[in-house]
Amino acid sequence: MEQGNYSVGLDIGTTKIVAIIGKKNEYGKIEILGIGKSKSLGVHRGVVNNITQTIKSIQQAVEQAETNSGLKIGSVVVGIAGQHIRSLQHSDYITRKDSEEVINEDDLDSLCNQVYKLIMLPGEEIIHVLPQEYKVDGQAEIKEPIGMYGGRLEANFHVVVGQVSSIKNVGRCIKSAGLDLGNITLEPLASADAVLSHEEKEAGVALIDIGGGTTDLAIFKDGIIRHTAVIPFGGGVITEDIKEGCSIIEKQAESLKVRFGSAWPGENKDNEIVSIQGLRGREPKEITLKNLSKIIHARVVEIIEQVYVEIKNYGHDEQKKKLIAGIVLTGGGSQLKHLKQLVEYITGMDTRIGYPNEHLAGDSDEEVASPLYATAVGLLMNAIKSQEKKTAVHVNKIRQEEEPVMAGFEEESVVNPMKKERKSVFDKWSEKLKDFLDNAE
Repeated sequence: MEQGNYSVGLDIGTTKIVAIIGKKNEYGKIEILGIGKSKSLGVHRGVVNNITQTIKSIQQAVEQAETNSGLKIGSVVVGIAGQHIRSLQHSDYITRKDSEEVINEDDLDSLCNQVYKLIMLPGEEIIHVLPQEYKVDGQAEIKEPIGMYGGRLEANFHVVVGQVSSIKNVGRCIKSAGLDLGNITLEPLASADAVLSHEEKEAGVALIDIGGGTTDLAIFKDGIIRHTAVIPFGGGVITEDIKEGCSIIEKQAESLKVRFGSAWPGENKDNEIVSIQGLRGREPKEITLKNLSKIIHARVVEIIEQVYVEIKNYGHDEQKKKLIAGIVLTGGGSQLKHLKQLVEYITGMDTRIGYPNEHLAGDSDEEVASPLYATAVGLLMNAIKSQEKKTAVHVNKIRQEEEPVMAGFEEESVVNPMKKERKSVFDKWSEKLKDFLDNAE
């Protein structure tokens, strides 16, 4: 399906759904042509739990973006998050038929496709296979093996896994809203594309995207993605806490958080009070800002500590894995006052707020450069990239369909009895991890 030279990113979030249309200008920067936003009503903690509502919200956002830009939306790139996402490390290799020929794209593809065949837990599906470093004939730490000679090509992979049903539900919403699903991307990766600079990814950086329903983490070092995680808490639970703690309705709690909220309780004086209108003829409520920020502080600390555990799991304490560029905060939740200082205090790492203007054209609308739109801008970038790759992908698809016939793979399974063994060990490990995650919830 031809869609002119523009692409579309669709961010299906817990609090809002954003459709964003854009294209690359002659300087390689991204020009935003239209944006549409609607309240998200059928999504809970990053997972669709009401198909009909979600379809409605998607259609609203899409219509708004179309009206805004005067363009028609066809195919979209969608982000996926939610607590069902997990990631794991895996290494695999292929033996090349002809070591007299240099390694090319096809070799890398067949190595990646082999990883996609990993046996997952029932009900799970691989979303991304991200190569980290390659090894050619035992020579390690190769970033780009194309053009080299070698018989055995090996790589470490970062594999991102999600629940089949959740992915299918997202696909169903897109189809029912009258759109084509171009691609599904992990949301932390999309946000990272939008807000991180090349230098930060090289130096080592943790991107924390605090959304409404989930907090997403992506860690880069030496320019390569090293770790991803989705934590099932976000700005929504902070609002929920304020609602419960102050006995007010959600709308009031949200506006209190946005207007007066702070992650640092020390700065509010005891006598700073905000008065909230009572419900239907009841007395107005008075809430001290100190109490408000205490409620927010408690929950934010919990979220950041969970993220910090993930950063430690990656191995931040090791000298070689140090994240020199520290932390970048983005997403709607990153706009909370004094959050940067609190994150620095808890983690001891340099922190900045990430705005998705890294790759946007200079004359872009102020609004789009807000951390709120980081994921949407990243998905748009992904859509533009995949449109550029479309022809290559088409060839790939044909190759994948023919793959089972290829003799090389048939022999591989006979020649390499180790592979079966490794999978079963891997299965046991994933089951353990799953139990652990279930208990953790």
